[in-house]
Amino acid sequence: MSAVDTTATHTAHPPFTASAKMAEQLQQLHVDLIDLHIVGKQAHWNVVGKNFRDLHLQLDEVVDAAREFSDTVAERMRAIYITPDGRIKTVAAQSSLPEFPADEVDTTETVDLITGALYAVAATARRIHDDVDAEDPTTADIIHNILERIEQLAWMIDAENRVANQSLPRQRNA
Repeated sequence: MSAVDTTATHTAHPPFTASAKMAEQLQQLHVDLIDLHIVGKQAHWNVVGKNFRDLHLQLDEVVDAAREFSDTVAERMRAIYITPDGRIKTVAAQSSLPEFPADEVDTTETVDLITGALYAVAATARRIHDDVDAEDPTTADIIHNILERIEQLAWMIDAENRVANQSLPRQRNA
């Protein structure tokens, strides 16, 4: 039986590797999703007030989605030869999400803050989607799926504070 030559260099020949720009864009989405998970847990632990239980459970949905999506993005990054950086120091420095309070937060304010965090992630996904699609449609499909779910969660949570026919989102072209 021959010994394995540990001095030989392994060389892969992937059909696609991401550009530096795409690596930066996916890293931004990755840290935003990690931060959304952290913000969701912070809210989950400290929300108080009317409809507490419903919002508490909705926040678990946000956390679960954010964790799954950050893992999906990181694994896609590795598949196209990008090294994801999910260290807390990196997330704190790079996240585009607004900071969440450290203390108890009323349910009404929590709804607004979490909706804002979800829309911040959606804004990142929308900002990078077309560039990523031009370079790698497969990765863009992943972003599309993330965006679809994140915006759905934002709509469902935001509905908690809406008043029928009175507090509609402002239309850009109106």
